[in-house]
Formats: sequence, C-alpha cells, structure tokens
Amino acid sequence: SAGLDFERKILIKENAPDLLEEKLKSRSWKAETIVLSGNTDCYQPAEKKYRITRACLELFLKYRHPVGIITKNALVLRDLDLMKELNAHGLIGVNISVTSLREETRRLLEPRTATIGRRLNTIKVLSENGIPVNAMLAPLIPGINSHELMALAKTVSDHGALSFAFTVVRLNGAIGILFTDWIRKTMPDRADKVLSQIESCHGGQLSDSRFGIRNKGEGPLAVHLHQVARIAKQKYFKGRKFPKLNTELHQSYKQGQLRLF
Repeated sequence: SAGLDFERKILIKENAPDLLEEKLKSRSWKAETIVLSGNTDCYQPAEKKYRITRACLELFLKYRHPVGIITKNALVLRDLDLMKELNAHGLIGVNISVTSLREETRRLLEPRTATIGRRLNTIKVLSENGIPVNAMLAPLIPGINSHELMALAKTVSDHGALSFAFTVVRLNGAIGILFTDWIRKTMPDRADKVLSQIESCHGGQLSDSRFGIRNKGEGPLAVHLHQVARIAKQKYFKGRKFPKLNTELHQSYKQGQLRLF
C-alpha cells in the first residue's frame, strides 16, 4: 500500500546492475541522463547492505554515461569518490530533497529520514567537492511548509546549491485518503484549512493528473508560490546554473570498445 508498507516492504532488484550494463552496452542505446530515485530513494537504508546504487554508479563511470540522483539521505556521501570521478567527465548531478527548516515539521512529514542539518551538510560537502547540486524543495504543502519557500531557497544557496526546484503537493489515489486521515489526527486544528488550500491548487481536487500542471498547481496560491520562487532565484541564485550533463562520451566509449573487436 501507499502507507507504511512503502517503508516496510522493500523489493530488492539485486540484478539491477546487470540489467543496467546490458542496456549501456546495447548498440541501439543512445545516451541520455538516467535518473536514480524516480520512484523511491536509492539511498534508503537497504542500500547499506545491498550496495546496488554504488554498483550502478561504477557502471555509469565505466561506460561514461550521465546519471542523476534524487535523495533525501546523507548516505549519498558514501559514494563521493565515484561521484568525483563521474563529475570530472561532466556525468553527474545530484538533487537533494529539503522540505523544511524546522525539525518538528521534518519529523512529521518525513520520519526516519536524515535530519535537516545532515541534508544541508550533504549539499555543502557535495558542493565543496565540485558536484553539481540542485535542491528539491518538495513537496510544498499549503499551511504546513509552503511559507518556508524563500527561507529554504536562501539556506540551500548558502550551502552551495546551484539551483532549486519545487512542486506543489498533489495527493494521488490512496495517498489522498492516507494524507487526509493523517492530517486530521496529527493537525486537527488546521486540517480543513490545509486540505482546502491543496484543493485550491488543483481545481477543487486533492490531485491533478494533467501533465505539465500536476506538479505546478494553479490558482492564486500556486501563482504566489511561483512568484516567490522567481524572486528567490533572482536574489540567491543569480549567475548560477545547474549544468547539462555530458552525453557525448558514452558513444565514443562504445565505438572505442567495438574497435577492439
């Protein structure tokens, strides 16, 4: 389910590195950035044991292929050695999720994840080592953390992030039911207001599946957040740019390998 099962029942694809290498070796494959963590964090606790993410990074380095990472866990620093080598070829970018500057809020929204201090330190360490970092200030939830957007942007900038992005929370399917039950139990005094504001960003619904709109939201509140984001980028990120990753080296690598045969 989308509830605690999401944390307790972990499916391990132990042959992921083998499948990745098969794809990267394919003659028909043309390099484009592959992003780890599109569905779940590639540095969740199970990675300490299985080291699947690290094995994949070793392959991206071997085949000179661009890779992006999205994570909220400080375990990413374990693989700093590989990231530095990847970055020397312009092959990696890291997205660190920071949802609040208040530990109380972080514990409510993301229990059992890295503290705010550890996430900010992760941004700092990666940036100091030249690894491009984009901060994911997401999701922004009206009435809970949306008011922190400007302060969040300044803080991640101060720690070295080159850019930031955000999404307006949307509650798909079963998640909407779970979130509604959670907020009525956790924040009964403001549950109705929060739910109403979320609906105001999605045409009166808790979710929106329209591509290009679903993560941006619409309506006065969403417009305000986008205006704040524009000001924050002008104020704290002027002259900074998250780089486009290198897709040229992979083809050269494959051609060189084929010549050996």
